[in-house]
Amino acid sequence: MQLKNNLFPVFFKLEHLHVLIVGGGHIGLEKVSAVLNNSPLSKVTLVAKKVSPEIKAYQDVSPYLIIKEKAFEVNDLDGKDLVIAATGDRAISELIRKEATKRKILINVADTPDLCDFYLGSIVQKGDLKIAISTNGKSPTLAKRLKEVFNESLPEETQHSIENLNALRNYLKGDFSDKVKQLNEITDILVSNKNVKTLEKKWKRIATFSLIGFALLLIGNIIAAYYPLPSIINEFKYLTSQIDTTFYLMILGGFLAQIVDGLLGMGYGVTSTTFLLTMGINPASVSSSVHTAEIFASGASGYSHYKFGNVNKKLFKKLLIPGIIGAILGAFLLSKLGEQYGNYIKPIVGLYTLFLGIRILSKAFKKKKATEKLKRVGWLAGLGGFLDSFGGGGWGPIVTSTLIAKGKNPKYTIGTVSLTEFFVTLTSAFTFFALIGVAHWQVIAGLIIGGLVAAPLAAKLSGKLPLKTMLISVGILIVIVSVRILILSITKII
Repeated sequence: MQLKNNLFPVFFKLEHLHVLIVGGGHIGLEKVSAVLNNSPLSKVTLVAKKVSPEIKAYQDVSPYLIIKEKAFEVNDLDGKDLVIAATGDRAISELIRKEATKRKILINVADTPDLCDFYLGSIVQKGDLKIAISTNGKSPTLAKRLKEVFNESLPEETQHSIENLNALRNYLKGDFSDKVKQLNEITDILVSNKNVKTLEKKWKRIATFSLIGFALLLIGNIIAAYYPLPSIINEFKYLTSQIDTTFYLMILGGFLAQIVDGLLGMGYGVTSTTFLLTMGINPASVSSSVHTAEIFASGASGYSHYKFGNVNKKLFKKLLIPGIIGAILGAFLLSKLGEQYGNYIKPIVGLYTLFLGIRILSKAFKKKKATEKLKRVGWLAGLGGFLDSFGGGGWGPIVTSTLIAKGKNPKYTIGTVSLTEFFVTLTSAFTFFALIGVAHWQVIAGLIIGGLVAAPLAAKLSGKLPLKTMLISVGILIVIVSVRILILSITKII
């Protein structure tokens, strides 16, 4: 017989019940947060010998939270409707369960499924829509991951749809069954489109591979028209004979730069440039090599993030066109005005990103708040694309750090910005690539190979890092990059 989850999902009106929580440490904080964040008007009594300041802070926002700093006593169960044991001590938890069962009070014991009458699932909420996720007590970590996925994929307009359907339901005539039947007919399109979308994805995949195949065939014919096969083979033999230890060091540099960029959504230019300069390569060669290799590295990184599900498609669409337009404008102005004007922009960028870096670090150590609704995302992308071309960099620090500072999930933000970066980089670097050519081919090829190898690994790890770790890492990197931008730009101006 196949095993299955036999739990029956129920949504309690906790404001009509009295909840007892035993435990005042980090587990108790987690349970208090879960109850009061979902039902702020719940009557909750918390009993513990020692209560953390974070739990006490909830008394400022919840008028019905009662805290008793003392040891648990059996009479604490009197008048309670639900009990949550969050002590971390099995012996005490077993005592609480025994006494609660005598009084026919339902109990949840944190991280101890065999003592539980019910579980506290991960909660996804978009307005009136609330989804509880359960893994039958076997994997809370997976439940939390699914919560992140749903939070990102469910649109903010969900509440608007609920309100419209509610208004429509009230408008419909007939008894309850008639209303349900009519609403089912209206919403049936959501289900019927599923197979159509699956078929569309299949044909889009076929069309994409066909287009790539045609492009490769076309490029191959053009190359063959100017460089016969024997000439290409001889040129390849000559190039491979020129390979030395520098080439392998460049692969290492490209690998390290892409690991940083893929994990944190920025830092490719800083990491690779620093690495190349320490190798004694002249600045002009470094600049041309990094910009050329970044096209391939950002493409591999963006594809890897997309493959591992780290991309928010809605955010990608908002960033793409404005980012490309900004990159074109920046490249055009820089070609007309000269590089010295770009140097005056960099201190402003450095100060802005330094502020964002400090803000992100502060968020890592604060209690999580609701995500701020993003406005003018297109303008942000346009500015990032413009500064990336005109100022010689800034897409990652400007766009990624701003979105994360606004409370967006780092995993999906980094993935989406990395995918968009390929198109922005391609737009801004194409002219540069065409003018510089493929001089310093060992440096470029090494960076490309290292970046291609690192991109899938970095994208995979990006989805595994804890939220706090990612916030701290991104914040520290942004501060370092910002200070470096300020020092270098002030030095150039002076």
